[in-house]
Amino acid sequence: MASEHKKEHEHKHSHGGGGTSRRRLKLVLILTIVYMLAEAIGGFLSNSLALLSDAGHMLTDVAAIALAMLALWFAARPATHQKTYGYYRMEILAALANGVALVVISLLIFLEALQRIRAPEPVRGLEVAVIGAGGLVVNAVSASLLLRGSQENMNMRAAFLHVVSDAIGSLGAVIAGLLIWLKGILIADPLISIAIAVLIVYSSWQLIRDAVNVLLEGTPAHIDISAVIGAMQRVSGIREVHDLHVWTLTSGKYQLSVHLVMCDGDEARTIVHAAQNQLRTQFGISHSTVQVDTESECAEEFRAH
Repeated sequence: MASEHKKEHEHKHSHGGGGTSRRRLKLVLILTIVYMLAEAIGGFLSNSLALLSDAGHMLTDVAAIALAMLALWFAARPATHQKTYGYYRMEILAALANGVALVVISLLIFLEALQRIRAPEPVRGLEVAVIGAGGLVVNAVSASLLLRGSQENMNMRAAFLHVVSDAIGSLGAVIAGLLIWLKGILIADPLISIAIAVLIVYSSWQLIRDAVNVLLEGTPAHIDISAVIGAMQRVSGIREVHDLHVWTLTSGKYQLSVHLVMCDGDEARTIVHAAQNQLRTQFGISHSTVQVDTESECAEEFRAH
């Protein structure tokens, strides 16, 4: 069987802005540790579940951000003969681990909140509101530092979601503190904690789903396989498209393999270049592996079977 393998090797394992991402994660890590301690002490002194749960969530943030930094370091390592794709998938594994951690923390908050609903405990509302406001400011600054990276990288998106969910927790603590201080509504503390937990689970589930899809080498959500086939079939000289696979290596890096049938005498190299250019410009797929068969040889193969 005549075949031609056209690959565009792009094994430069350095992410654009990787150094910037690590510096921003380091700064966010320092801010998170400092205010986590403040919220833990404040939650203990004021007996606020909202503050204690937010401090616990900040503890997972510390682990999540450290894991994100480690994953970025691994992803920048060069490919080897044993790891021919390098360590790009470390970022996806870190994102998955962070997503699962968010869900577990949310469930623990939910269970503790149910206990508080059955037996409300006295809470110092003013202290809760003030400390929560400080946490909101810290998390808003941290989120702004991570926003750009979260749009380009699933690992950074996981760290960003941790910080945003913390900001929601801090906002909830402010609201709960004010309701308790001004109205004496003790049940506001656990009810707002439950609402925060639900929001965190929702955002985390989307992250987990996307990470699992990458690990299962599913088709990227923004790519329509039928559209890819149609685009290649429109390239002059391509008669049929078989065995098409599209998957994500890591955030923003897509791979494709395909079997193309062409006519005898066609310039296979020129046609493959045209098909790959179409994939690159229309779908953002910059790494493709193409196997080529001429029509007559395919007919002989089918008769043999």
